[in-house]
Amino acid sequence: MKKFSHTDKEGKAKMVDVGYKKMQVRTAEAIGTISMSEQTIKLIEENNMKKGDVLTVSEIAGIQGGKRTSDLIPLCHPLQITKIGVKAEIEENSIVVRSFAKCIGQTGIEMEALTAVNIALLTVYDMCKAVDKNMQIEGIRLVSKEKQDLEEPL
Repeated sequence: MKKFSHTDKEGKAKMVDVGYKKMQVRTAEAIGTISMSEQTIKLIEENNMKKGDVLTVSEIAGIQGGKRTSDLIPLCHPLQITKIGVKAEIEENSIVVRSFAKCIGQTGIEMEALTAVNIALLTVYDMCKAVDKNMQIEGIRLVSKEKQDLEEPL
């Protein structure tokens, strides 16, 4: 069985030293859903929520959240993020949020992609909670993560 990389010999939490790893292009995608009533969806579609444009605000919040991941999760490394994209779309009686994150660095960017989705979904919840007490956030997961060696410039 694999050992946890974030614990020392005594089982205490530690930050992993990635200084010896080579720089690579790293990407990750995540997804999550918030289900809600038909009436709430209609209010969002018609832009009639008192707090404003739910989809746009949640996308911006997701981007901000992804950029702040190392401030929120104690053992995450701060990364030089080159791209975070968040898209919130209505699908039936839910909003599906997808994120994409990219960096050039020595450790992965999946936590940033997952944080972006979580924050976007929490923002939808916050903006709609006054009219829908039965919303459910679910299915938050990593869809992909990849790393590629840097190519020499021409």
